[in-house]
Amino acid sequence: MIPHHVAILSFEGPDRYASIGGLATRVTQYARALGAAGHDVQLFFVGDPHAEAIEPGDPGVTLRRWSQWVSSQHPRNVYDGEAAKVHDWEKSLPPWIVDELIVPAQAAGERVLVICEEWQTANVAIALDRLTRERGVGAAMTLLWNANNTYGFDKIHWPTLTRAAAVTCVSKYMKFELSRWNVHALVIPNGLDRQLLDGADLERTAALRAAFGERPTCVKVGRFDPDKNWLQAIDALALLRAEGIDARLIARGGREPYGDVVMGRARERQLTVERLAYEGTDWREFVRLLAAVEAPVVHVRAFLEEATLYALYAAADAVLANSGKEPFGLVGLEVMAAGGIAVCGATGEEYAEPFVNAIVCDTGDGRELATYLSALFADPNLGVELRANGAETAARYTWDHALLALDRKLAYVESIAR
Repeated sequence: MIPHHVAILSFEGPDRYASIGGLATRVTQYARALGAAGHDVQLFFVGDPHAEAIEPGDPGVTLRRWSQWVSSQHPRNVYDGEAAKVHDWEKSLPPWIVDELIVPAQAAGERVLVICEEWQTANVAIALDRLTRERGVGAAMTLLWNANNTYGFDKIHWPTLTRAAAVTCVSKYMKFELSRWNVHALVIPNGLDRQLLDGADLERTAALRAAFGERPTCVKVGRFDPDKNWLQAIDALALLRAEGIDARLIARGGREPYGDVVMGRARERQLTVERLAYEGTDWREFVRLLAAVEAPVVHVRAFLEEATLYALYAAADAVLANSGKEPFGLVGLEVMAAGGIAVCGATGEEYAEPFVNAIVCDTGDGRELATYLSALFADPNLGVELRANGAETAARYTWDHALLALDRKLAYVESIAR
């Protein structure tokens, strides 16, 4: 049974400063779901240095922005000054959690579930295990360490971590990756916020579809990273256009240097790139600017709020979440929930069934992606089926389902700890 008190430790979190990728979405929605289920949740993250250190979040959730004194010296984002932040977490967070959460729980005859996310928290978990044993309060804590990605695996002392915490991960693919380090893990999938199942905002979706006109339009959102198969997307677009299909790509990447490689590839393939001059928060202005762009590659650098992003997913002919290495693939599920068509890779996206609820690429070859997109554009019925089946799939991956899996796995963890 999931304890009433839950602490989630994650570098990323709900602040713009701390929201870089899928981890921020995961922990924010995880905390929200636990809070809605009646748990008292403390979400620790490296938050905005100018925001309140402690603040009420969603119902049942308390936001705790840690290491703000370090973040104030590294204002770019959560991973700016990462080493200093990791060091501060390892020194300051374990004793605070023991003193303020574990010891009071022990005195009240209760337990605290502590969920540590990613490599930055591995030594925190190790220190928590050591401190609770030294203080004689280990029985009041259930400790999980969760892997969302393989980043930083080389920095973890696995024998010590696996003695300290039960290791979990978000997919069978990640379970395989952990096995390469001789680590056994329990799979607890990510979930979706149930509200997403209502689909994208109808007004925004209709406006975006009108802005696209008759041109087949693909969308790709993610970090500029080789793992995301950006070059496959660019090559596929070039091949489609060579076939006489007037397709275009709306690319929303980050500020990573690899973005120059991606846009360079577009120019090599004779694809004009136009930067969208949008820096505001008015979605109608975003739609107006999109409608005026003629270039085959539209580079969007602005932050897009969730409602606009999901409408973009729903309006597009395809959303290219075609990563070559994807631990779970939360974006693909979000696309399905929004009413869009997801194009996935073939690693952690275990929910994706080729040509049933999604398009699945087994390679990073642009020709494979172009072949599937060409078939999709030529067969409207296929698109209708993919959207309908995708929505049904998304409904099976809500956080309600994920919490049920967590509850069952915790029963096992606690049985072997006794």
